[in-house]
Amino acid sequence: MPSTLRHLRHLSTTTQKISITKAKSRLRTEHDPDKALAIFSSASSNDSSPPVVSRYAQDLTVRRLAKSHRFDDIESLMESQKSDPKIKQEPFLSSLIRSYGVAGMFDQALKTYQEMDQLGTPRSCISFNALLSACIQSKLYKKVPVLFSEISEKYRVLPDTVSYGMLVKAYCEDGKPEKAIEVLGEMEKKGVEVTAIVCTPVLNCLYSKGKKDEAERFLDGMVERGCELDAVVYNVKISNAVSQGPERVKELIEEMENYGLKPDTISYNYLMTSYCTSGMMEEAKKVYEEFRVHGCKANAATFRTLVFNLCKNGEYEKGYEIFKDSVKVHRIPDFNTLKYLVKGLVEKKKIKEAKGLIRTMKKKFPLNLLNAWKKVEENLGLHSTEEDKEVKEATA
Repeated sequence: MPSTLRHLRHLSTTTQKISITKAKSRLRTEHDPDKALAIFSSASSNDSSPPVVSRYAQDLTVRRLAKSHRFDDIESLMESQKSDPKIKQEPFLSSLIRSYGVAGMFDQALKTYQEMDQLGTPRSCISFNALLSACIQSKLYKKVPVLFSEISEKYRVLPDTVSYGMLVKAYCEDGKPEKAIEVLGEMEKKGVEVTAIVCTPVLNCLYSKGKKDEAERFLDGMVERGCELDAVVYNVKISNAVSQGPERVKELIEEMENYGLKPDTISYNYLMTSYCTSGMMEEAKKVYEEFRVHGCKANAATFRTLVFNLCKNGEYEKGYEIFKDSVKVHRIPDFNTLKYLVKGLVEKKKIKEAKGLIRTMKKKFPLNLLNAWKKVEENLGLHSTEEDKEVKEATA
C-alpha cells in the first residue's frame, strides 16, 4: 500500500467520520487528489446513504487520483475494500469494477471480476454489465464483443437490455454502426427490449459519419419499434444541426417542446454553439443569460464554449466575467481555454485580471496543473504573490 494511502487510512481512524453524502458534496468541488482521498477515507462505512451516493463519491475520488496519474493509490484504495464484509454483495463489488474502469485500469477490473468466486460474491448481469462498462470506459472498444461472448458463456450469465446496450455502444464507438444494428436485430429475435437508450448511440454514430438520410430512416425505425423519443435523442438531432445554423437548431428545440419534451442544458449549449460558430456573439451571450429562465444550469461545456468564443472574438474582459461565473458554480473550463483567456488579458493590459485567474486556478487544482500555470506565468512575465492586493480584488 503506497505511503500516502496508508497515512490517510491512519487519519481516517483518528479523525471524525462524516456521512458519505457530505463527502460526495465536498468531493464535487475538491480537485486536489490528496484532499479528495482524505475526504473519501473519512466517510463512514456504516453510512445509511443509498449505494449510488457511495459509488458516486468513490468515482469522484478515483477521477481526481487518475487525473494526477496516481494509479497505485487507486489500486490500493480499491483492493483495500475487498476486506469489507460488503464485498459478498454483488453491487458493492461491481462498484470496484466500475471505478477501475473510470481510471482506465481494465486489467484490474477483469481480475476483480474473476475473483468473485474466491470472494464469495454471486454473479449476475450486475457485475457483467459493470465489467462491460469498465471495458468501454477504458476505451477498449474492440475487446467488448469478445468479452460479451466469452464471459456470458463461461459464467452462464444471460445478457439483458443494459448488456446489449453496452455492446451496441462499443460497436458505435469503434465506428461500426452496421454491427450495432445487427445487435438490435439479435435483441428483437431473443425478445430483449430495444429502448431509446440502446438505439441513441447508433443514431449519433450515423450522424457523425455524415449519413444523415440513413440516420433519419433509423430514427423512423426507432419510432416504429415503439421507442419513446427523449431529450437525449433530440439532442443528437440538434448536435447534427449546429452547422446548419441557429435557426435550424431553434426549429428542433421548438419541435422538441411540441413533442412534450423539455429542452435541457445540452440543447441550449448547442444553440449557443451555433450562434458562436455563426459569429453571432450577442445572441450567444443572450442564450447564456437566459439559462435560468429555461430552468437550466450552465455546465462546464457551457462555460468552455462561451469563454473560448469570446476570446476568439477579442472579448477577453467578458470572457473573464464568464470565468468568474464558472468559479462560483464549480464548473471551470479546461486549462487550454483559460490559457487562451490569460494570454488575451495580458495583451489587453488587463494584468490584474490575468493574475487573478491564475491565482484562482493555483488554489483550486492539483500540483501537476499548478506547474503548468507556473510556466504560463513565466512565459507571460507574470509574478503573482499572495500579498498582491489587486489580484485579491480581481478574484473576490
